[in-house]
This record gives sequence, C-alpha cells and structure tokens, in this order.
Amino acid sequence: METKQPTVEKHTTYAGQTFNKQEIKNIIFDFGGVLLHIDFKKTHEAFEALGIQDASAHFTQHHASNLFSKLETGDISNEQFYDLFRQEAEMPTLTNDEIRDAWNAMLLYYAKDNIALLKKLKTQYQLYLFSNTNQIHYDWFADLYQKEFNGERLEDLFKVAWFSHEKGVRKPAASVFTHMLETEGLRAEQTLFIDDTIGNIQGAAAAGLKTHLLKSPAELLLLDL
Repeated sequence: METKQPTVEKHTTYAGQTFNKQEIKNIIFDFGGVLLHIDFKKTHEAFEALGIQDASAHFTQHHASNLFSKLETGDISNEQFYDLFRQEAEMPTLTNDEIRDAWNAMLLYYAKDNIALLKKLKTQYQLYLFSNTNQIHYDWFADLYQKEFNGERLEDLFKVAWFSHEKGVRKPAASVFTHMLETEGLRAEQTLFIDDTIGNIQGAAAAGLKTHLLKSPAELLLLDL
C-alpha cells in the first residue's frame, strides 16, 4: 500500500521574516534603488561643485532636511523650493536650472531586468509603488521611462503608484503605511514591501507588512517571487 506523503508548504524568507509565499497577494515596491539606479554621492558632488560644501547635511538616503522633506510631501512648489534653497545656501545667483540639474544628478538609469520582472509579476500579484520623491525628480524619471520603454508610462506597471509629493505623505512612519493599506483596501499580512532603506523597512514592519530589505537592484531578480 502506497503511503501518501504530507504536503509541504513552500515558505520564503525575506530579511528575517519567514512566511507562506502563497499568502502574499500584494507587493509594494520602492522606486529609487529598486527600479531605478541612484547615487546620492553624485548629487552631493554636483551641489559642492556649485559651492555648497555641506550638501550631505541636506539630503542622504537616510535623512532629508526640512526643506527637502517639504518638497517631497508637496508642501512647497518647485519655484518655492528653488527660492528657499538659494536663501538657505546664501547663494542668490544660483539659477533654477543649476539647482535642478544638481538635484537630479543622483538619478541614473532604469534596472531594465527589474522592469521586465514586474511586468511578469503583474499576472500573479497586485503591484503598488510607494516612492519618497518630488515633482522635480518625477519629471525627469517619468520622461526617461517613456524614452526607454517605447512611450509606456511608469504608472502602468502598478495598480496604484504612490508618489509622496502627490499623496502628501512620506515614508518611513508606520502610520503612513497603515494609511496606504486602508486607502487601498489591503491586508498587511498579505502584503510584501520591498525597499532599499532600513528605516522604511522598519516602518512597514511596524505596520504589520512583510518586508524585504534590498541591498541592490540586481538582488530583486534573486528573490523567489
């Protein structure tokens, strides 16, 4: 008589969390450092080339000054940002274009293999984007996406794309993730959040989401999604 083997559920480990992969219905992706290659050092160097010596005090992967935070929550316009930046830097002769180009210097190129992966994952999961960003950056990377992907829109990869400057909220507070879940009608235990910044991962985990801290864009292809 043949003995029936017990069914073994497949589990996957993400950043120390072990769970049943089949329970995941939704995936929320960060943008910079996950789908777009970025280098904060290039922006620091570009600002320093303009004569600003403490550029890293204003914005890094893990920290944003009050001015940059306001830009990323849409509390100030691009023009207000440029004017306030000149005031804080005490450099009234800086042009809008100089500030914009230095600010955008960190934005590099799309991780095309990751974009291709998301197009496949759309058939298995509900995909969302949650990015701390701003209108200046958005204008640049949205245009680049259309150029690199035959006129397609970045937003079309996702059921909903949350850009902080449009939604008025910014990671990493747990309450922000809870607000997103409630707005989109998602259950935390069915949702995986992928980001490259530890503070954002901690905020998502505190809100009950499953999480994975991505060390580089290339690592996304190694995950068992």
